[in-house]
Amino acid sequence: MSKKLTIIQSNYIPWKGYFDMINRADIFVMYDEMQYTKNDWRNRNIIKTQTGTQWLTIPVKMSGKFGQKINETEVSNTIWRKKHWKTIVQNYNKTPYFETYKDIFENLYLHSSETNLSNINCAFIKAINTILGIKTQLIKSSELEFSGNRNERLIEICQKLNATTYISGPKAKNYMEIALFNAANINIEWMDYTGYPEYHQKYLPFEHGVTILDLIFNEGPNAYKFMKSF
Repeated sequence: MSKKLTIIQSNYIPWKGYFDMINRADIFVMYDEMQYTKNDWRNRNIIKTQTGTQWLTIPVKMSGKFGQKINETEVSNTIWRKKHWKTIVQNYNKTPYFETYKDIFENLYLHSSETNLSNINCAFIKAINTILGIKTQLIKSSELEFSGNRNERLIEICQKLNATTYISGPKAKNYMEIALFNAANINIEWMDYTGYPEYHQKYLPFEHGVTILDLIFNEGPNAYKFMKSF
């Protein structure tokens, strides 16, 4: 029986392409044991505002040790929760479906004391999966044991979870050793992030590369129509 798996780093309120990858798979492994990278998607994302795009960034502590992992990264203060929620309310409270999903996100922002970055990301991703109707199994890489180099780890995870197909983002073509996957009888499917249709976005010009919250608040239960995996 074929089983598809995707492995993606832990990101904060990701864009729609992230969730398309999850929805195409039977198993989603959140790769939270990768090295934390500054100025990246691990702790920040973009929203649309009247004056353009704006970053929402979770402040984090840097331990100073080499190779600090995402799942070892803690937030440096709790003020970000109120700030992010206030900014989201200011920019999305007049969108068609803000009231429909307000309580879900207000709870995630204002009624949680979680300080671990990856756990925070995971909570948002699970909630968004539920809203979109994504039923893919979620497993953290930290729950698994694996070794080897980058390609060997990916293959080992696929084998441990009995996956016959690995779904990968297009940038991985730069480092993936296809022959190793072929030798392990694991097929590779590449994501294509082109050709997304535009949806009703409150502020113009239209921007695809923003958090999926933008799509959810603007299109609600029709959000899946503007994604590619449904």
